[in-house]
Amino acid sequence: MSMRGASADALAALSTELESLLSGDADAVRVGDDLFAVARLVRQDGALRRVATDPSLPADAKQGLAQDLFGGKASDAALQLVKSAVGRRWTLNRDLADAIERLSEIAIVRSAGNDSGRLSDELFAVGQLVRDNSDLRDGLSDPARSTEDKSALIDNLLGGKTLPATATLAKQALGGSYRTVSAALAQYQQVAAEVHSQSVAEVRVARPLSEADRTRLSAALARQYGREIHLNEVVDPDVIGGLRVEIGDDVIDGTVSSRLSDAGRKLAG
Repeated sequence: MSMRGASADALAALSTELESLLSGDADAVRVGDDLFAVARLVRQDGALRRVATDPSLPADAKQGLAQDLFGGKASDAALQLVKSAVGRRWTLNRDLADAIERLSEIAIVRSAGNDSGRLSDELFAVGQLVRDNSDLRDGLSDPARSTEDKSALIDNLLGGKTLPATATLAKQALGGSYRTVSAALAQYQQVAAEVHSQSVAEVRVARPLSEADRTRLSAALARQYGREIHLNEVVDPDVIGGLRVEIGDDVIDGTVSSRLSDAGRKLAG
């Protein structure tokens, strides 16, 4: 999710408000669920979206509308955030729904508490499962199936084997703003990392890393990037040996196949 100008400023301010509320007695799960429902409504209702982001309307008028629509339906914390959101300026009117959805993601991530590492691992594992299983991928993307039917499919798949936050985010991936479930799950991993001041690295190896190797690699990457790194490990037989690390747009390719290709190009040159 990329925002610019007034929208980026608004999202940053709202994120700070959310952190303050969650540091108090706000129920992170309830806040996340309520905000996601609001985001879906704002995205689906063009007239509401235009009014809520109209810079010519007084902020208190738009906040009154939010109170009328969501008062008594959303939690006090979620309603406070929505009222704050509609009182701000947005670069594009679609940014309002996207920002509220992002706040929902942050709240659900926060609900996992100290299990943030496990949450990231589970989101990655579910994403891998969806990417590698064409029947599952087709089932979750089938426009003929209802969201409720797809949610039931997620429940059957996870079967209480994951954190509640993982299951909640997997279901949100079905009806949010992302193009595919896999794309949503990948973005949720990034959100989970950012919430805890981390970066995510995908590490491709020929065979699973030992715990000692994972620790050394994490420490080396943390020194290079100046922040903690969460490793997503993918065993890939094409690697042959060595490893390939991707962090955002950066690629560190230390695989045997890469070195052989480099050597071949030098000999050919």
